[in-house]
Amino acid sequence: MKKILLDLCLMMGMAIGYTHAQSFKAQFNALVEKKDTLAQQQLLEKWEKADANDPELYTAYFNYYVSRARNEMVILGQEPKGETVFALMPADSSNQEPAGYLYSDKHYNSALLKKGFTWIERGIEKFPNRLDMRFGKVYMFGEVEDYENFTNEIIRVVERSAVNQNHWTWTDNAPVENPQHFMLSSIQDYQFQLYNTEDNALLDNMKRIAEAVLKHYPDHVESLSDLSVVLMLQKQYDAALEPLLRAEKINPKDAIVLGNIAQAYKLKGDAKMAIKYYELTMKYGDEDAREYAKSQIEELKRK
Repeated sequence: MKKILLDLCLMMGMAIGYTHAQSFKAQFNALVEKKDTLAQQQLLEKWEKADANDPELYTAYFNYYVSRARNEMVILGQEPKGETVFALMPADSSNQEPAGYLYSDKHYNSALLKKGFTWIERGIEKFPNRLDMRFGKVYMFGEVEDYENFTNEIIRVVERSAVNQNHWTWTDNAPVENPQHFMLSSIQDYQFQLYNTEDNALLDNMKRIAEAVLKHYPDHVESLSDLSVVLMLQKQYDAALEPLLRAEKINPKDAIVLGNIAQAYKLKGDAKMAIKYYELTMKYGDEDAREYAKSQIEELKRK
């Protein structure tokens, strides 16, 4: 009987602890909605004393400092930036060119942001398989355009995936569905982010990420393509063909791979092979791919 009572007490204690942790998170989210930063700070301190082993505490602290660090500013500039832009038209109605543009821009207080990064790093150290923490950190390095740390953190994710065999968790320690695919597709999105900066200095960052992925996932077609695109942009056409031809063996009907092979041969000056692969692109690609490949073939045949 005493054993049963003890077990019940332990179970009740666990349930109370779980509810307690959940209530901290719920309270914090409610205070975020109210934008009450003073109350958020007080709650976080109370939460830390009550349960420093709750992983949600670390994401809450990170979000708290990131939110406090963020400042929205209205900028007057000569070029439009961002999604919401207002064109300032000159008083002279005959001039149709805007005199300037008003747009909002985000700036971050570096000291507060550093505190946020410190908290999320503590969380990662305690809970190394929490992918939301790792990707949250990557996201913020992207936001502040710190692409060196952005790249390093992505590579850390890849290296960890080889250790934990992609047993990733997310918020509330829920397992990530289809974790390897989710991780690799997210990394591909980050590669697009680097590419879309149009900064050639970041091509090496893309290359490092692709090589890190291929070290552990040698059949990842998207990373083989990423590597080849970097090499083509660096005018290393023979080197670019190597990962592309590997990707073709893995998936011989991948229209993106076939189109990239055709492009590499075209840039290299091998019209015959370029036409061969553009024809394969037409065979397996969608309507846009077929139209583009057709135009390229016509161009090559005119030369």
